[in-house]
Amino acid sequence: MYLKYIPALVCTFLLPVLSCHSASAAQETVRPKLGTVVIDAGHGGKDAGCVSRDGRTYEKNLTLAIAKQLGQKIKAEYPDVKVYYTRLTDRYLTLNERADIANRNHADLFISIHINANNSVSPSGFSAHIFGRSSGKDSDLFKGNMELCRRENSVILLEDDYSTNYQGFDPNDPESFIFFNLMQNAFYEQSLLFAGEVIQSLEGGPITKNRGISQDPFFVLWKTSMPSVLLELGFISNSADLKVLNSEKGRSQIASRLFDAFRKFKTKYDSSLDLSAQSLSVTEASPQTSSTIAGLPSGESAMYGIQIMASGREISATDKSFKGYRPLVVRDGSLYKYVICVSGEEKDVRSDLRSVVRKFPGAFVVEIRNGTIVRR
Repeated sequence: MYLKYIPALVCTFLLPVLSCHSASAAQETVRPKLGTVVIDAGHGGKDAGCVSRDGRTYEKNLTLAIAKQLGQKIKAEYPDVKVYYTRLTDRYLTLNERADIANRNHADLFISIHINANNSVSPSGFSAHIFGRSSGKDSDLFKGNMELCRRENSVILLEDDYSTNYQGFDPNDPESFIFFNLMQNAFYEQSLLFAGEVIQSLEGGPITKNRGISQDPFFVLWKTSMPSVLLELGFISNSADLKVLNSEKGRSQIASRLFDAFRKFKTKYDSSLDLSAQSLSVTEASPQTSSTIAGLPSGESAMYGIQIMASGREISATDKSFKGYRPLVVRDGSLYKYVICVSGEEKDVRSDLRSVVRKFPGAFVVEIRNGTIVRR
């Protein structure tokens, strides 16, 4: 699905997810803070990434330079924020290793920095990508995004035993994209929010064309258990973009705009716990709770449940991606949210959370009351 950036839409996604690293942590009602960020400089070592037409400029060097500058700006402004890099030198990392660095450091945000390329010299501009299903609605865009996915995922082929490490995933085989779980997880909203901030901040910068936000099946985004965005900051194959990317001033301007996006995202992440629903409706319920949720409770009454994922499209409650659970499907504005273990007792729901997070690491408890769905 291709998403043109719309500030009014993106700014409704204000619920920061407290990463569910353990059931006990998830049970605490605390105001979350964005305390850890992992910055991933794409490619490296034997994986050069995209190469300029004259063969002099490598993507791996551009991404590292911008990643370092972004990290330095974050640390200077927010000394209490832990900044980790997937690499600080020209070294090769697998996609699994990049995601593992983010996961083991319990990152609250993962930023993967890349530079785009095309066989034609005319395409230019920046774009942001969150994990999801690419859409064939615009066939030209879809074709381009699939080529981008194959290229960014193809680093897998540099590994000696990629068929074992990636469960048989072959980035050259379109059918292998079935390998991905293409449903949005609990971090969809936050990933979209940060992507939107990036797109808005890059507007008017040294690279002028805005290519928007899209959902795509990048392996490194699929493996990370936190809000994650992959950024393509320009085209190495376009002379105007390359001139900016090859200049210290151009890279510094880009890093400054990325920092501005981070600052705005952190402010929203740190200051809000609630996501108010503009239009909340129940579209399907599990048999065991149908009598409870036939009508949403009013007044002081409330229901509790565990949100396991969100999607821009409605998914059948019987879909196998729900791993045997039959969720309550709640429409919240333009999103469909999937809630399981619905009960009138919060303590019962929190007890269920211990087992749910094993299958859905980003799951969290929500309260449904008077037409709103609120993170507990």
